[in-house]
This record gives sequence, C-alpha cells and structure tokens, in this order.
Amino acid sequence: MNGAEPRLSDYGLLVLLASFWGGSFMLIKLAVHEIPPASLSAARLIIGGLILFAVVLFTGERARYGRKSLGLIVLAGFVGNAVPFVLISWGEKTVDAGLASILMGIMPIATLVLAHFFTGNEPMTMRKMSGVVIGFAGLVILVGPAVLLRLGGEGISQLAILGAAICYSVNAIMTKALLGFPRTITGAAILLAGGLTTLPIALLFEQPWALDPGVMSTTALVLLSVFPTAIAMLLIFEVLDRQGAGFFSQVNLMVPLFGVAWAALILGEIPDVAAIFALMFILAGIYFARGGKQVAVAGGPSTPS
Repeated sequence: MNGAEPRLSDYGLLVLLASFWGGSFMLIKLAVHEIPPASLSAARLIIGGLILFAVVLFTGERARYGRKSLGLIVLAGFVGNAVPFVLISWGEKTVDAGLASILMGIMPIATLVLAHFFTGNEPMTMRKMSGVVIGFAGLVILVGPAVLLRLGGEGISQLAILGAAICYSVNAIMTKALLGFPRTITGAAILLAGGLTTLPIALLFEQPWALDPGVMSTTALVLLSVFPTAIAMLLIFEVLDRQGAGFFSQVNLMVPLFGVAWAALILGEIPDVAAIFALMFILAGIYFARGGKQVAVAGGPSTPS
C-alpha cells in the first residue's frame, strides 16, 4: 500500500509511535536512578530483542545474511542503539527528561548534514542549509555557548545526549543497506547485537547482579523494553510498509513534543522559556529544511531513544 493517500489509521500509528518514543525519556529518568546506564541499556535491548525474536518464531520469518550484512547489523546495534541508549541514560542522571527530548530533536538536522557528505542522493541546498542554521540556532538557545567552556555537571550530560543524537544520525545513513532484508528478524538481530555489545560494559563496571531496583525502576525498565523498543520497532515496519520513509519521517516533529508532554505530566517538569523557544527553532528547522515536505531521514531499522 506504500504510496497510497495516508489514512486516519496511518496517522494514528505515527502518533502512537511518537508517543512511545517521547515517553522513553520519562521512563529512562524513572529507571536510571536505581539502574546504571549500561545495565539499563543492555537489559532494555536484550528484552526487546527477545520479544521481537518471539514474533519471528511465531511468523516463521527467515533471512540469510552475508558477512557484510552481519557486520552492518552489529554496527547498527552498537552505534545506533547501544551507544546512544547508554549516553541518553547517563545524561538523564542530571538532565531533565523533557530537555533531553528537545536535545534529541537535533537528530534529523544532523542527518541532513551527514547525508550531504555520505550519500549520493541528498545534496545540501540553500533551503536545507537554512533549515540546518535555524535548527542549530535553537540548539544554541537551549544549551548556550557556555556549555562548551565547562566540562562538568549538566553541561557534559547535555553533550552526551547530543552525542546520542549524532549516533542516530550516523545509523540512519549506515543502515540503509539493510532495508532489503526481512524487517522483524533484522530488527531483532539489531536489538540483540546492541544488548550483547553493551552487556560486557555493564558486567565490568556496574555489577548488575548486585542491583536491587525498586518497583518503579523495574516497571520503567519493562515498559522501556516493550513499548519504545520492541513494539516501536514493529510500528516502524508497519508505517514504512504502508506509507514509506517520507511519511514516517514526520515522527521527528512529534517526538520532542511528546517528550516534553510526558515529562510534564508524569514528572512535573515544566520547560522554561529558553527550552520552549529552542523547541520551536528546532522543529522549524526540520520543517523548513524540506520546504514543508516530510524529512526523509528514517534510515534503516533502528529504535531512536
């Protein structure tokens, strides 16, 4: 049905996906106080991967991968999931969940820049450049140039979250080569690869066997694994199958909004004026970069935030 006029159900799936991803920042904030970043990320990815693998067993989906494709799966799991999940979780130890979701809004802007240099079909134009400038202006409003001069406290945490956004951008470019493979089994493989590459870090530095998280942190971990990880991956496939990457990319405009909304509703975080202005600039930059069209930076099978 790809290419058909979007229906109300298509927009419903897109909004549901954005709500899951936006809510992940709130769930990370609830979990990371008792579950260290690497342990949280490894558990989330492995549980999410096993859920998708159960779906694969039920549907009977099969795939054959070459050495290059397997290498890309491991890289996508590590660069596109393991590293950004750890960076976001570590950053949210001090950064508010709503602010983290706004910082992650820079991801599609960064992808436009990377696509210009590393793909042959996404050249930079004056309109795109204007959108990039507007988006980064929002980032400067949000973070402020002073953060570059201080490497402690919330400043380094904000930079860590921005680093996660760059990882997602790299992954969006890198995993396009995997789009021809069956999606559910590829998604399961990527999540498991990310979890297994993060697990040694958790075992070495965080001693997860000694953790005793409370009910709230454990519940947040389970919800993270199920909704913005496993189910979100299935929603990605469904939306891409129905309407393609251009329609799907509209989710980039909604995730920061849901992130701020969930943080305000559940955590009581009210964004300040600078954060609101920054969010407006970043969203305007994404929208303007394509002249009002969807920003096709969906890339391959990855799970943002």
